[in-house]
Amino acid sequence: MSKRENFTAERVATFKCEEGKQQSIYWDGKTPSLGLRVTVSGAKAYIFESRLHGKTIRLTIGNPDAWPLETQWRTDSATGERIEFQRGARQEAARLRTLTDQGIDPRDEKAEKRAKAETAAAAAKLKAVLALDIWSDYIKARKAHWGEKHAETHDEVVKAGGEKRKRGRRPGDPELTQPGALRSLLNQPLNAIDSQEVKSWLKTEVQTRPTHARLCYGMLRAFMNWCSDQPEHKRHVHPDACSARVAKDSLPKKAAKSDCLQREQLEVWFAEVKKLNPVQSAYLQTVLITGPRRNELTGLQWDDVDFKWGSMTIRDKVEGERTIPLTPYVASLLQGLKAKNETPPPKDRLLNGKRIENDLANWKPSPWVFFSSTSESGHIEEPRTAHDRAIKAAGLPHLSIHGLRRSFGTLAEWVECPAGISAQIMGHKPSATAEKHYRVRPLDLLRLWHTKIEGWILEQAGIEQPKPKAKPELKEVTAA
Repeated sequence: MSKRENFTAERVATFKCEEGKQQSIYWDGKTPSLGLRVTVSGAKAYIFESRLHGKTIRLTIGNPDAWPLETQWRTDSATGERIEFQRGARQEAARLRTLTDQGIDPRDEKAEKRAKAETAAAAAKLKAVLALDIWSDYIKARKAHWGEKHAETHDEVVKAGGEKRKRGRRPGDPELTQPGALRSLLNQPLNAIDSQEVKSWLKTEVQTRPTHARLCYGMLRAFMNWCSDQPEHKRHVHPDACSARVAKDSLPKKAAKSDCLQREQLEVWFAEVKKLNPVQSAYLQTVLITGPRRNELTGLQWDDVDFKWGSMTIRDKVEGERTIPLTPYVASLLQGLKAKNETPPPKDRLLNGKRIENDLANWKPSPWVFFSSTSESGHIEEPRTAHDRAIKAAGLPHLSIHGLRRSFGTLAEWVECPAGISAQIMGHKPSATAEKHYRVRPLDLLRLWHTKIEGWILEQAGIEQPKPKAKPELKEVTAA
């Protein structure tokens, strides 16, 4: 060990590394555990050395430029009290010596402080993360548990907007799309979203789109609950942000919708719907006669339709998919679409006054039942506009696409169809123990009642129901 001598600022400045060595250590005569390490490059640092549990430990205190030898003090002008302004290297070495005398390893203390600092820095960084970015993580984590449409809605409500509208533009609507309803609220740190922020957001949204605001509020509440379960986010969530009180104070009461076709309106409804584009017309009539949700039928493919055995398999919001009867009239509608779909286009067409030859070599029929040449998906996307035209021409009150589904369930009661039958066709979740566990209805039983429902609806509309085709008989095969 080098000779000890009392450190002074001047001496510390003159200490140099001994020739032939990579570093030299000088020890303070006043504070035994304090030393100064000088490297061959001239770098200096105060160090602390002591023994703990029979072993020598050494820690770096810091550079002499940052650490004064003695503690710096200043006087509080208000109280006259002396306050430590900057701790000195001697006092820090004495403090560390006190720890080792108590059997405490100063390195553990240093590591703990570093860990706390890193945790605090990470928390501060996370605190500044926008809820919009966390929303993306939320979608990735939950997407596997959602239906396709539900996942799409979560993407739509946070879109930036500003894109040119491609479909569904009502008169008076702006040419560019608007930002998603939740974007403005989520475009801030998670810890900034409290009950007042949510109330303020709802106050604006319910003025223009109250139904959509309720839907978005439900998604926001589910998102906040998910964040509350995540260790890295829960400390930043305000528990009352989406409380029942917020919903009660800010959302209008949910009124039950009752748009539905009445018996006496069927004739005029069919008359006007039949005047529409064949694909739109067939879609709307099929929705009325089968009662699916709007998006369960738009993506129907020809592979899902079995004309031979009289069935079709459609998407199902609850179960993923369900198989329902293909009733005679609906079968005739779809056969008409199939013939249209499989008819090649003419050899050429007129475009801007010029005759253009069609590429018949690469033409192939659409896989979609309700096909569309204008939509990106290749199938019908927005049937509402055409339906609204038909409703207006028929002089009927407002009727949504979902209202057609509601109409099926209501009109089915005229033939005294058991509620469980119509519910199964529509894809309603079983609502009673008997339905859940003791009713397994074969397709033939559904077809019996479904054909009756279709026949009655067509009778009221003055349309003759096609006779169902006889089922193919099974032939007995005997071994030769």
